[in-house]
Amino acid sequence: MIYLDNAASTQIHKDVLDSMLPYLKEQYGNASSIHRYGRLARKAIEKSRKQIALLINADPSEILLTSGGTESNNTVLQGILTTDSPSHVITSSIEHDAILEPCKKLANTGTAVDYLSVDELGFVDLSELESKISDKTSLVSIMFGNNEIGTIQKISEIAKICNNQNVPFHTDAVQAVGKVPIDVKELGVDFLSVSSHKLHGPKGIGALFIKKGIKIDPVILGGGQESGLRSGTENVANIVGFGRACEIAKNNLNENMDYVSKLRDLLIRKILDEIPEVTLNGDPKLRLLNNAHFTFLGVNGEDLIIKLDEYGIAASTGSACSVHTQRASHVLQAMGFSHEQITGSLRLTLSALNNEKEIEETIKSLKIIVEELRSFSPFKEKYSFNSKN
Repeated sequence: MIYLDNAASTQIHKDVLDSMLPYLKEQYGNASSIHRYGRLARKAIEKSRKQIALLINADPSEILLTSGGTESNNTVLQGILTTDSPSHVITSSIEHDAILEPCKKLANTGTAVDYLSVDELGFVDLSELESKISDKTSLVSIMFGNNEIGTIQKISEIAKICNNQNVPFHTDAVQAVGKVPIDVKELGVDFLSVSSHKLHGPKGIGALFIKKGIKIDPVILGGGQESGLRSGTENVANIVGFGRACEIAKNNLNENMDYVSKLRDLLIRKILDEIPEVTLNGDPKLRLLNNAHFTFLGVNGEDLIIKLDEYGIAASTGSACSVHTQRASHVLQAMGFSHEQITGSLRLTLSALNNEKEIEETIKSLKIIVEELRSFSPFKEKYSFNSKN
């Protein structure tokens, strides 16, 4: 298989798996216990917390361990709004469902929620953001890089607007951490969500950066683990793996950025050059370095995914987390795409484990598949589907 669905999940790194094994076998202690087994587990957790913090230039005390990006996002939204603060949230219309669904629930229980519009490239309108902030605003949450189209928002500018208004700012950086340099101090964010399995770590573990001095209420109550913010016995093996994945990502960041972005650019260039009636979605420059999202006019995206799978290529139309809802992409709808453009979408996402040969094989297969699907497309009279070669 050629795996081009790294935005959904990544292959666990061998060194990450090796780091986890002792905590699945002989080092099985509960980190809350005071005996030697417990102390070893606690030491491993705190080492991992430091590794996670180093990747985003945070203090280890600012890292809350969670079960992943979804829990991190929910923790911010629920934790900030259970304090004695005004109830108004501002987010964007193209957020991940892990933001949109909690916001929907908040709106049903009396919290005012504003959804910022985006332009045709997926950027939020900063002037609209400024106009929406009021003395009742509790939180602004805008994702770092979109999980579907890859567009990277102007996070520093958004943070500056929020800081000037004394409004806490959260960014869902699940798709960006480990792929691009992220410095929470330089960005000026108050909260930032991270997920392990997006950067070659294990699933079921993530983190939330909470800027020192900011208070939120706990969402999960119990024995008081994680400084009382997330009770429950820690998953030591996964935490260790997550920490090691962050360490590897930091050590290889510049090299991987250069390598993966070149692969992505090759993929984009060849698809646009060799297949007619294809458009690249999202900003061509300010985008996640591993993301390439296209619209193939006259082709159904789900048919395209099925055929690619038959050719041994794993891809997607968009967010893996919203497949079960069977609805059109809210991201592309917010960007003003037509039904035809939305249904013809394809997301290809890379990692440092991909190579140029796989790109060439993917292009070769895509050309065959797209031509076949277009041969019985109801839009074949509308567009010129003749090969560019």
